[in-house]
Amino acid sequence: MGVMALTAKRLRTLSCPAGKTKENIWDSHCKGLMLELRESGGRTWYLRYVDVRGKQRQLRIGNADEISLDQARKRADELRGQIALGKDPSEERSVMKQVPTFAQFVQDRYLPFVKGYKRSWEIDESLLRNHLLPVFGNRHLDQIKKDDIVALHQGRRAKGGAPASANRLLILMRYIFNLALRWDTPGLTKNPTKDVPLFEENNKRERYLSHEEAQRLYVMIQASDSKMLKFIVPMLMLTGARKREVLDARWSDFELSQQRWRVSISKSGKPRYIPLSGGVLHLLEAVRLEQAKWPTKHRNCPWAFANPETGKPYVSIYYPWDTARKRAGLPEVRIHDLRHTFASYLINAGRSIYEVQRILGHTQIKTTQRYSHLSQDTLLAAADTAVVALGESFMSAPALPVPVRVIASPVC
Repeated sequence: MGVMALTAKRLRTLSCPAGKTKENIWDSHCKGLMLELRESGGRTWYLRYVDVRGKQRQLRIGNADEISLDQARKRADELRGQIALGKDPSEERSVMKQVPTFAQFVQDRYLPFVKGYKRSWEIDESLLRNHLLPVFGNRHLDQIKKDDIVALHQGRRAKGGAPASANRLLILMRYIFNLALRWDTPGLTKNPTKDVPLFEENNKRERYLSHEEAQRLYVMIQASDSKMLKFIVPMLMLTGARKREVLDARWSDFELSQQRWRVSISKSGKPRYIPLSGGVLHLLEAVRLEQAKWPTKHRNCPWAFANPETGKPYVSIYYPWDTARKRAGLPEVRIHDLRHTFASYLINAGRSIYEVQRILGHTQIKTTQRYSHLSQDTLLAAADTAVVALGESFMSAPALPVPVRVIASPVC
C-alpha cells in the first residue's frame, strides 16, 4: 500500500492484505509516521527516524485502536522535536529497561559488596529484609522519590520507633543510593535521600570513669576469678581499643620494637595502628608470663588474650566483667565506656583532638568530639589562666561608690 494521505475514515477500512503477515502504511502528512497492519488484525503506530549516528530506528508509539490519527501525529511531531535536539527516544527507552528494581540492586550489587568488607553486614541485611524491601523491593530505583524516603523515615517514628532506629533506615538508604550513583547505575541521576534531615538523637550516653572509680574497678578486676580479665580490662583502658579488637589480638600483631599494634580488621574495615605505651608493653610482658603457666597444649597460643581453658579467643567476657563492675559499685559502666575514659584522659592531659582521633581510629572528627570530655578540674585550671594573665590588681575588689543622698526641696 505504501504512502497515502491517512484520514480517520480511511483508517477504519484498512486491513492487512490477504496472503501477507503484515503491511506498512506511511502517512503522507506526517514525516516518519507509520501504521503497521498485521494478519491477526492488530494495528500499531510507529515512528521511523535516523539517529545522530546515522542509524535508522523504529520507535513504537502505541496501539492504533487506542490512539487516534491526530494523537499519533502529535506524538510523532513531539518525538521528532526531541530527536532534533539530540535526544534519542529509543536510547532513553532502552536505558529505562535497564534500571534495576530496589530488590535486584540490593541482591546483585549492594549485599555482595558490603559482605566483602563490612563486618556488620548482617545488620544491614536485617534492616533491608524487615523494613526496606517490603516497601521498595518491587520499585525501580528511579521510581523512589524524596517523598517516599520522608514517608519511610517519619513513618518509622510514627510506629513507635526511636529516632536512632528511624535514622538507621535513612542512613542505609542514603548509602545504597550513593553507591548506585557511584557505579553509574542506568536511569539514576540523583539521590532521593539528599537533604532529608536526620532526627535529633538525645540518647548518646556518655560515661567516664574518674580516677577514684578507675582505681576501685582495678581492685575488683584483680580479684576476679577470671584469669585473663585482669589483663583484658587494663588493655582496654590503656589503649582505647574496642573489646573485640583486644579479644582477637594475636601476638604477631604487636610490633614491639616500634611500639605499635596493628589492628588488621578495624570497624572501618581498614587496618590501623595503635601506639603501645610503656605501660602496655609491661602489661603484655605480664601476659606472656601468665601464659607460660598454662597447660602445654595452650602455652604457644597465637592469641594474646585467649581463654586459658580453650586456647582460643573468648566469645564473651560479660559475666566476669559484670561481677567486677558491680563489686566496684559501678553497675552502669559498660566496657565501651573504658574507651570513652581513655579518650577523656588524653584530652584532659592536653593532647589534641586530632591525636585522639588518630589513636581511636575514627574516620570523622565529630565522633571523637563526643569523647572529648573535659573534667571540672581541667576547666577550672583553664579559667584560672585568665587570672594569671590579668594580674593581682584585677583580683582586688573595687571600691564601692558612696551613695549620694538627695534632699528634696520644700514645697512652697
